[in-house]
Amino acid sequence: MAVYTHLGAEDLAGLIAAYDVGELVSAKGIAEGVSNSNWLIETTGADGTGARFILTMYEYRIDTAQLPFYLGLLDHLSAKDCPVPRTIHDRTGAAYRKIGDKAVALIEFLPGVSVDRPTPAQAEAVGAALARLHGAVGDFDKSLTQAMGLAEWRRLLEDCGKEGLAGIDPALPDLAFSELDYLDAHWPEGLPRDVVHCDLFPDNVLMLDDRVSGLIDFYFAAEDFLAYDLAVTHAAWSFEDRGKRFRPKISDALLAGYATGRRLSDAERAVLPVLARGACMRFVSSRAYDWVNTPADALVVRKDPMDFAARLDFYREHGTALFA
Repeated sequence: MAVYTHLGAEDLAGLIAAYDVGELVSAKGIAEGVSNSNWLIETTGADGTGARFILTMYEYRIDTAQLPFYLGLLDHLSAKDCPVPRTIHDRTGAAYRKIGDKAVALIEFLPGVSVDRPTPAQAEAVGAALARLHGAVGDFDKSLTQAMGLAEWRRLLEDCGKEGLAGIDPALPDLAFSELDYLDAHWPEGLPRDVVHCDLFPDNVLMLDDRVSGLIDFYFAAEDFLAYDLAVTHAAWSFEDRGKRFRPKISDALLAGYATGRRLSDAERAVLPVLARGACMRFVSSRAYDWVNTPADALVVRKDPMDFAARLDFYREHGTALFA
């Protein structure tokens, strides 16, 4: 798990001085996140009118060699008028800097709040924003291979072992490995693909009323099927009560919003049930791995993989009719 870094006022002031953003006024640690340390930064602003930013130090899971991809993607999408925070480059033009052996980046602050229980109007806006993102990545000049695909799901679950999975829930070992076998046999090929977000949960979307003001946390972005990204978003948004209750109005609104910006092909729509099941297994596997391997005294709050096992059960039973 992440080891959170403390930076003193002098360290932060010296770091901010490397950017043309004015002088440091305040820095407040942000508790959210398990992979990075984050601060809300306020400065006097380059023009003296004040400005706010997010400072991120990459502590865990992020390979520094991949930062040009992640930060370049933010710049590309922001330039395409997607609601994505741009990277603030330092006075030399660098997108990130190093403090010791750790990389830090300054990111534009976007207003808005994440919603716990979205309305249909908000879900429709998210679907439209996702379609807009998919339309904007076509000429992005960098790529990154998907590291969280089927092979990695299996590796994570095998690392947990059947005993470890059973310690989470007795039904989980049979469910997980039988589903992996199904997905190995039915995973599609040849669908439209490009760079996608792959982690667009409600807490990675900022809203101002019914408008999407920010899509954030692109650190699982990679090249994959566009329809798989939609399936991940659908699974993340369309359920409540820890995945046990499906919200059909949210589902309909999300899909309708996406259709306003990008039309799914017949082949994509036909395999959405499989892709949705894969989306569930992606989070079952990573959450199970973290659950088994997180020390009991860790500060990180573990996320229950059974929340996505419940979603998986729904898609197995209703997916074909849902996406018809």
